[in-house]
Amino acid sequence: MIGVENRLGGDRSRAVRSLEAAFLLDGEGRRLKGATEVWLVRHGACYDGAADPTLDDPPLSPRGREQARRLAARLERAGFDAVHSSPLRRALETARIVAPEVRVDDRLVEVEIEVRDGHLAVVEPADRVRERMRAAVDAAIEAHPGGRVVVVAHALAILAYVTDVMRLDLGGLRLLPYYTSVSVVRALGERRMVGSLADVAHLEGDPP
Repeated sequence: MIGVENRLGGDRSRAVRSLEAAFLLDGEGRRLKGATEVWLVRHGACYDGAADPTLDDPPLSPRGREQARRLAARLERAGFDAVHSSPLRRALETARIVAPEVRVDDRLVEVEIEVRDGHLAVVEPADRVRERMRAAVDAAIEAHPGGRVVVVAHALAILAYVTDVMRLDLGGLRLLPYYTSVSVVRALGERRMVGSLADVAHLEGDPP
């Protein structure tokens, strides 16, 4: 009986390891050897206390800069190979607080929206957003195989990408990534797996 239990335990352990490997994880919770890890980061806060609230591309607010500094400290501990960013000012400022050298990719811009009766309305087709985000992230993965790359972008664009990886409709995930939140996607070959969503552990403690 003990022998059977040991065998079943061994079978279960191998099955769990196989499941982890399918999600590009090794047995220690790290990315599988050879896999690339993409940290999708929303830019810092920019609309609170803006000098000109009508700006389409506002700079980071003081709170946003503090959020970005907290993110930078987290990334310094974790380590990373490169930072890619949307060219929009709020994203680029966030990226440059993380690292002085930033690769700018126009495909990482926010989804095209309009303000209608005080509400935001998406006007860019979801398929087009997903296509350009997929291309931008794939380019970052190709440039840093097996490494960790930080991609600074925007809430709806990030949401479009992660729902694409998860094979969900864009409106199927009731989540808005908060400022400087981190969503992790692991990649190996053609495989893409979501590791975490909208993590803001670096903002814990006294609010910035």
